[in-house]
Amino acid sequence: MRLVFAGTPAVALPSLDAIAASGHELVAVVTRPDAPAGRGRRLVRSPAGAWADERGIEVLTPARPREPEFLARLRDLAPDCVPVVAYGALVPPAALGIPKHGWVNLHFSLLPAWRGAAPVQHAVLHGDAITGASVFQLEQGLDTGPVYGTLTDEVRPTDTSGDLLDRLAASGAGLLVAVLDAIEAGTARAEPQPADGVSLAPKITVEDAEVRWSEPAFAVDRRIRACTPAPGAWTTFRGDRVKLGPVRPVANGPDLEPGDLLVERHQVLVGTATTPVALGEVRAAGKKAMSATDWARGVRVESERFA
Repeated sequence: MRLVFAGTPAVALPSLDAIAASGHELVAVVTRPDAPAGRGRRLVRSPAGAWADERGIEVLTPARPREPEFLARLRDLAPDCVPVVAYGALVPPAALGIPKHGWVNLHFSLLPAWRGAAPVQHAVLHGDAITGASVFQLEQGLDTGPVYGTLTDEVRPTDTSGDLLDRLAASGAGLLVAVLDAIEAGTARAEPQPADGVSLAPKITVEDAEVRWSEPAFAVDRRIRACTPAPGAWTTFRGDRVKLGPVRPVANGPDLEPGDLLVERHQVLVGTATTPVALGEVRAAGKKAMSATDWARGVRVESERFA
């Protein structure tokens, strides 16, 4: 089939690689506009846009996909289908109706669970044992379209959202190409999503990423892993924010009040509502990430606590 791909971050790249190797004709990539990044705030191409640039494939960067110029160019390209992976903008009906087979979205949850911007983070945050990916027909509702196919994956006890997303991006790429192949062959069947089991996964904010030491150890662990690598879990020490990497719940640790710090020879413990957790990496503002023991030694932690 003749395809235009829509995607923006690095998580879209496995699907681009799979489509490029599939035999389908990729004629353009739609991505979010170049954005300022780094200390110099230079405009930087998105990962998906940079992938296309390197291969001489046309890149379209509409500020909004309802722009007349973009719609006209999409009509000129005449794609049979637009596969989508983490594009990051709402697609209007005028654009949805251009390809013969519409826009087909790879979403990283088992729909109708975790509709929205952050399905993987919410799966980790809420302690799901099983998650997966779905390929569905994009429509005006929020991730509500009929589903062509799914795959499942276990959420491992130490998974961060970054770990899980990397796995789903790789396996989901194969699922997306399989659906595209089936659409081309005329054998694809999209089934309506069930009315039961709907849950929403809004974007995880910096405020959501603040560690609540008054929660049980398992909840502290999940929140930190869900917010790793982005937006980054954090807490307050001596009035300043420090970012935290994944922690390790300690089943038989000493009794500590929520937030209280205890520096031992080989670990740094923090109290929660239940048992303590052992800190992993700590990154103070303006500093590089370091082990918790190195951090505690450097700041000379005594009888102190995280806020």
